[in-house]
Amino acid sequence: MRLAPAFHPLPIPLPSAFAMATADKPRERGLRPRTRIGVIVIVKEFDVASKIYNFSKGVMEAEEGDLVSEFPLCLVVNGREIATLIASPHDLRFLVAGFLRLQGFVESVHDFLALSVCNDFGAASVTIRGELPERLKPVLTSGCGTGISFNMPKAAEKKGVSGVHAPESVFALMAQLAQKAEGYKTHGGMHSAGVGEDTLLLHAEDIGRHNTIDRIAGEALLKGISLAGKILVTSGRVSTELVAKASLLGIEVIASRTSPTDMAVKMADEAGITLIGYVKADRFKVYTHPEGLVVASQKGKIAGVTGVILAGGASSRMGSNKALLPHKGGRFIESIYRELSEIFPEVILVTNTPEQYQFLPCKKVPDLFMGMGAMAGIHAGLAQSSNPAVFTVACDMPHLDPWLIRHIANRGAGCDLVLPRSANGYEPLHALYREGCLPVMEACLEKGERKIISILPHLRVREIAASEVAGFDPSFDSFSNINTPEEYYELRNSAKTTPVLEEIEAEIESQQAQA
Repeated sequence: MRLAPAFHPLPIPLPSAFAMATADKPRERGLRPRTRIGVIVIVKEFDVASKIYNFSKGVMEAEEGDLVSEFPLCLVVNGREIATLIASPHDLRFLVAGFLRLQGFVESVHDFLALSVCNDFGAASVTIRGELPERLKPVLTSGCGTGISFNMPKAAEKKGVSGVHAPESVFALMAQLAQKAEGYKTHGGMHSAGVGEDTLLLHAEDIGRHNTIDRIAGEALLKGISLAGKILVTSGRVSTELVAKASLLGIEVIASRTSPTDMAVKMADEAGITLIGYVKADRFKVYTHPEGLVVASQKGKIAGVTGVILAGGASSRMGSNKALLPHKGGRFIESIYRELSEIFPEVILVTNTPEQYQFLPCKKVPDLFMGMGAMAGIHAGLAQSSNPAVFTVACDMPHLDPWLIRHIANRGAGCDLVLPRSANGYEPLHALYREGCLPVMEACLEKGERKIISILPHLRVREIAASEVAGFDPSFDSFSNINTPEEYYELRNSAKTTPVLEEIEAEIESQQAQA
């Protein structure tokens, strides 16, 4: 439990429903005469179930799990706000009574005239006999944290481009931190934390886990070391205060040997921070932004992202449904499906004619905004996906590059849309969309605006420059599609000549090796 004196008025007045129930207390030897006291507790149920990704031995898979709750309780005594207690949300009346007792404000149950606790408002109102001291002097305790905070923590707004980090870096930093924890190895009772990428740049030990972060922040400031884009490893539990501090420092990944709280998970998600807990020798759990890690899921598939195939075009220039044209020993769309099913744990086909695609073993969903083009298709796939992000492709893209797809799909931390560019400009049909895009898309579609470019000013967009794309696909073939019979026949003819060219190249290489 952390005592955080607050010096601002209670932001939400206590409701009139806080009328005190009364109960008679019998006279007991040595106690004051009969006193009437009241206690009312309004409890809000907390849903702490969360989607967690379990990384173990190189593979990451989604699972359901629970989180420990973190709850700020504003304490008002005799009409005066004296503290904000950060604690677990259960039995708060006991916490309040015990806190006041151990601070010396009450000695007996008869010192309480009224005690009310409301989880909905995060407030406790207490009336006690006597008056509080005119001035309360806060003491900085070690506790589980810094022991004091003059403001409730708030994460910094996410800025700049987030990197993608390897699990090996997390394991390496945690191992180095354990080696450098001299105080803990000598006498125990110490928390430790460190910051780095593949090797520790800074580390600190303290009896208070939040003090270790403050020490690192101070050393970095005085030595002129930037912590932006780094990984923070810590021995202690991850709370909102720790996430807020890490966000202010520009940290991209927080990894702990133990668990985060539910509010810490929520804050990390909003701040675009990849939050990791229970780091062991070869495993850990990921609570937010798994796309911030280069890891596999289900035989090499990317966790937290659904592959979406858009099959809603009219194929007017082709003269027939191009998704069903022969290609690579099957139909065109079958080739696209195979590509995506090897990369993503879920593949969705967006089509308003599902009966034409019964041969595909994937989920098929219709447009939710009919006749509104590609943006309506992207919206339908994202709205009906079981994951928080989707990677979209058109059903007639014959040259998809799996490594470019993985590169784009792993860049979603801290943004709503990852949008690649080619020599021709934006490529929105080969992009990553996160669930934050949904309300913006819906607002545009409801107004009849169907151009994808119209949503860009309202989203956090991470552009993948054409030069970056060219590192994977120099000719930008990944973005090309087939619209006419001439383009289709050209594709088929090139596919036929490819094996012959490969045989010739292999023969030349063999001859050169023998020479």
